[in-house]
Formats: sequence, C-alpha cells, structure tokens
Amino acid sequence: MNTELDALEYEILNCLYFVEPFDKILEEVAESPAVIADGLKTLIHKKFVVAMKWDEALQEYTRSFMYDSDNMKAYSYMATKDGLTAHNSR
Repeated sequence: MNTELDALEYEILNCLYFVEPFDKILEEVAESPAVIADGLKTLIHKKFVVAMKWDEALQEYTRSFMYDSDNMKAYSYMATKDGLTAHNSR
C-alpha cells in the first residue's frame, strides 16, 4: 500500500491530531467539500484516519468501523498512529 502523502492528504492529516468534525476540516483546508471527502476516503483506506461517532451513553467519541461514504459530514475524524507517523515523516 502506498504510504506516500500528497499535498491534500498532508493538509487533512494536519487537522486531525485530535477528533475533528468534517466542517472543521472544511474550514482549515482550502478545497471543495467533495475533494476533501475524497481525500478522507483515501486516508481511511490507507488506515491513516478513522471515522468517529459521538456516543451519547459514554459521552465520548468512539471509532465507527462502518461509515457512510456518501455522508461524510455525519462523522468526525482522527488520524491513526500510522497516519501521524506518515504525516511527521514527510
């Protein structure tokens, strides 16, 4: 699997040291929502990012092992250890 990051993937990972909603990524990355969504999907496929959902019962974010790729705004995102390693080694 390709562990190289393009400029967009690097910018997205730069926002995800902590759990962030899709809208926050839109504020920080100067691309269209569709381009950012595609970048996130690529990062998830590379296992560099995980989708997170707010769990009301636990009052915290939990990893969402399934996500709706047509509704990226419904989730928040966080970089994985591998994602942070790739980001920091660039």
